[in-house]
Amino acid sequence: MANKTKKPQVSYFCMEYGLDNSFNIYSGGLGILAGDHLKAAKDDGAPLVGIGILWKQGYHYQQIDDEDQPYDSYKIYDYDFLKDTGVKVKVKIRQRDVYCKVWKVDEFSHADLYLLDTDLPKNDGGDRWITGQLYGGFAEERIAQEMVLGIGGVRALRELDIEPDVYHFNEGHAVFAGIELIREKMQQEEIGFHQAWQETREDVVFTTHTPVEQGNERHSHLLLRYMGADQNLTTEQMVALGDAPFNMTVAGLRLGRNANGVAQLHKKTADKMWDYVDNAPEILGITNGVHRATWVDDRIVKAFRDGKNIWETHQEIKKELLEYVKQKNGVELDPEKLLIGFARRAAPYKRSDLIFTNQARIKKYLEEGKIQIIFSGKAHPLDDMGKKIIANLVKMSKKYPDSVVFIEDYDMETGKWLTRGCDVWLNNPRRPKEASGTSGMKAAMNGVLNLSILDGWWPEACRHGKNGWAIGTDPKTAEDFSGDYDEKLKKLDEYDLKNLYQVLFNEVVPTYYQKQEQWVKMMQASHEDTYEEFSAARMVDDYYQLMYKQTK
Repeated sequence: MANKTKKPQVSYFCMEYGLDNSFNIYSGGLGILAGDHLKAAKDDGAPLVGIGILWKQGYHYQQIDDEDQPYDSYKIYDYDFLKDTGVKVKVKIRQRDVYCKVWKVDEFSHADLYLLDTDLPKNDGGDRWITGQLYGGFAEERIAQEMVLGIGGVRALRELDIEPDVYHFNEGHAVFAGIELIREKMQQEEIGFHQAWQETREDVVFTTHTPVEQGNERHSHLLLRYMGADQNLTTEQMVALGDAPFNMTVAGLRLGRNANGVAQLHKKTADKMWDYVDNAPEILGITNGVHRATWVDDRIVKAFRDGKNIWETHQEIKKELLEYVKQKNGVELDPEKLLIGFARRAAPYKRSDLIFTNQARIKKYLEEGKIQIIFSGKAHPLDDMGKKIIANLVKMSKKYPDSVVFIEDYDMETGKWLTRGCDVWLNNPRRPKEASGTSGMKAAMNGVLNLSILDGWWPEACRHGKNGWAIGTDPKTAEDFSGDYDEKLKKLDEYDLKNLYQVLFNEVVPTYYQKQEQWVKMMQASHEDTYEEFSAARMVDDYYQLMYKQTK
């Protein structure tokens, strides 16, 4: 039955969910955000359910071999907390009926999550592996996975007797749910495509995440027809939704009554990026937030609230992080020395190894131990550039064994330790490629001071020298420089590196070693400026107020 409470009933579609380190159905920021969204909805008592996929092998493990190169491996998981709903749905993929079992997850204090699973004996051998590896395979497998999520997800809701008021497509992976809703309306109401499309739009909202071109999927219409993703819509109708080739983000925009980016700067970036798309809603800005109970240490929250023992509490947590590092890598770092953390996906635009570009400048700080850096990261299995970045970080950890550490196979556990226990959180993406960047929010709430490019969420929070630092108070993008694309990137990297060294050596290091009282004041300001404003509780409230609120 439809929800009768004040807030509309929302079904939240996402390819991945980061709920707990023991549940490997996430890869990175998108999944962590989705997990925090479900947790905040649960805390609020909001009527929301998640729809996703039960990944048999999840995302890959990425370890370092004897030659200091990253390699990928997979394991099969068996979870004893899954609840059998007794529901099965089928989706026709490549002209074959693929059966999807629906599991319920409510294990980690979050809104109910329903996961579809094709690993069933009655499926063809290859089809059992559609839900095998998160982001595994190539175009056909990706489309098959997205058909299970979108088409199978809508059918699962019907069988579960859940009647959403709003369908939230979190990223373009979910847009085949919109195709299924159009098909339903055309068939059940005996109406034409355009009327069904407009009626569907009244129920759908869409969130776009990445400004990186490769992150916005495109597929040929011929392949979509072969896979069955078009649900018997004509090619002309599919082009009207997603252009040619079919762009999943464009389709998401045209299927939604509302759309949003995930930070205020990202809203502007997305506006510019998608300004050519007709028949799309205004893109709003709803800045991401983090689930505080998951990511913020209660001890430091109490210290900030009481206004005492802040440094002592931070040092206690820092020493626990260093013990974790020792157990992981056998390296003993000094709790009295400045500790910088850098942990995120090893995508080239994030420039994980930027700080090492001019080793003549950074060398003495590392050799003297005045600066210590812990890195963690993970490259996509097919991202050769990302793997080269990982290999370089490992190389630097061997070159400076007492001050640089690389922790392999970045996951939620490592993320929790680092965002609580470091002194500084470093972030240096090429602006404006960072849509949001929630790890910096977690660090800030724990009193870990951000040292970041003014990208993603940081322009909204940064008070330079008061609650953290900007790398370059006059931020540039590649377009601010002349030359071809590669030359522009080179000049941008040089500009950002110069500003990174300037603020690190002239402001961050002297403040840490010579002005501890000021450092602690900055920690307090960092916490106070972010604890409410960048919480998942605020984010979910914004979604209900700005995106989910019904207009009919």
